[in-house]
Amino acid sequence: MEERIALDLHNHTARCNHAEGTIDDYIKKAIERKIDIFGFSDHAPMDFDPRYRMDFKQMKAYENDIRTAQLKYKDQIEIRLAYEVDYVPGHIDERVLKTDVDYLIGSVHFIDRWGFDNPEFIGRYEGADIDTIWRDYFELVERMAKEGKFDIVGHLDLIKVFKYVPKTDVRLIARDAMDAIKKSGMVIEINAAGYRKPIGEPYPSRELLEMAYERSIPITFGSDAHKPSQVGYKKDEIMAFAKSVGYTEAIDFIKREQRRIKF
Repeated sequence: MEERIALDLHNHTARCNHAEGTIDDYIKKAIERKIDIFGFSDHAPMDFDPRYRMDFKQMKAYENDIRTAQLKYKDQIEIRLAYEVDYVPGHIDERVLKTDVDYLIGSVHFIDRWGFDNPEFIGRYEGADIDTIWRDYFELVERMAKEGKFDIVGHLDLIKVFKYVPKTDVRLIARDAMDAIKKSGMVIEINAAGYRKPIGEPYPSRELLEMAYERSIPITFGSDAHKPSQVGYKKDEIMAFAKSVGYTEAIDFIKREQRRIKF
């Protein structure tokens, strides 16, 4: 029987200032939940919104800690080292882009400096044109893909987090971004964090995942854990979701190189 592998490539550490638990706590939970490949991709530093990310001075310690864990747990689980990088034009730092990691997740959390997924700023949705917000969001995703600096698209339709959905068919709004993702060679993650949010479903939606499958865009998986109890959250559900669309393989990364695995 062919071996099936469970992977979870999107997870955080306490260094981002809005997560909790030790690196060992996350890894032990991953082992408990029978995850074979576990990736730390904490929020990369940048000269914007410093409250929600590590400082540049912490990068070396973060990387050293993950590499130490790789050796410590090498007989029990494979550990990957990565960053989640906020795509904010004008604030992308070469120190992050050039670091020696397994992959970089590119994520859009801001539209014109508005942290649209932060409950502190949810009031901006009231009275706004939701279709315009969605178009602005996917235009940023498209720009990110075209820059060719990242390996994984983080939580592709994060803009739906608070259930403000457009009147226009999302497939029309996202089409150019999806084409850019395909051309860039990037991978889309199926991110379980949406189940923990008001939207109550994974990122991306079925419509967008079907678009990805039609374009032969590869996928990977992430629980986006910000505390150990969230590691592997809904992992069986997101794998079943991917299979229901037609996927049978996911992508792992080693030193920015893609590796296909059966899940």
